[in-house]
Amino acid sequence: MDFDRLVNQHKDAVYRQMLRVCGNREDAEDVLIEALLKAYHHLDQLRDREAFRSWLASIGKRVCWQLKEREALLPVLQLSVVEEEGLEIPGSEVGPEARAHLEQMKELLDRVLASIAPEYRAVYEMRDLQEVSGEEVAKRLGISLAAMKSRLYRARVEVRRRIDAEVIVSEGKSRSGSTG
Repeated sequence: MDFDRLVNQHKDAVYRQMLRVCGNREDAEDVLIEALLKAYHHLDQLRDREAFRSWLASIGKRVCWQLKEREALLPVLQLSVVEEEGLEIPGSEVGPEARAHLEQMKELLDRVLASIAPEYRAVYEMRDLQEVSGEEVAKRLGISLAAMKSRLYRARVEVRRRIDAEVIVSEGKSRSGSTG
């Protein structure tokens, strides 16, 4: 199968589908790139080349849903920015258990961010934590918008991978600790 030809033939249609599923251009672009990578690595699972578009769209939808689930963690990720700026979290409706959980998540994010390459960390912090526009991030760092997008994508993938790995390790520890 000629993967490049299939991608060129179907990527625009799948991108439009991802726009509808993800709700915005930046997520749709990230999802399409990740879906293409997954499709390339699992091309042997595609039985009918005529089904490539729907297969790629299915992969993209799963990636987008995973992204949406991770976005549920965004308030936790933004907690570090709030604390760095010396602001207080409004309200006292968060109980001690929830507060402890949020603190653990913040510590996890801090560890993960400290472990990724500085050029990726800078883009990730500005774009995803501080919500600076992509154009402004590129300008501040003196890089092209394409380079900023590439670094952001790589940073997101690395942050997700490392958070997932840490969560799996901690779940394994909690399970083994509860059985003993």
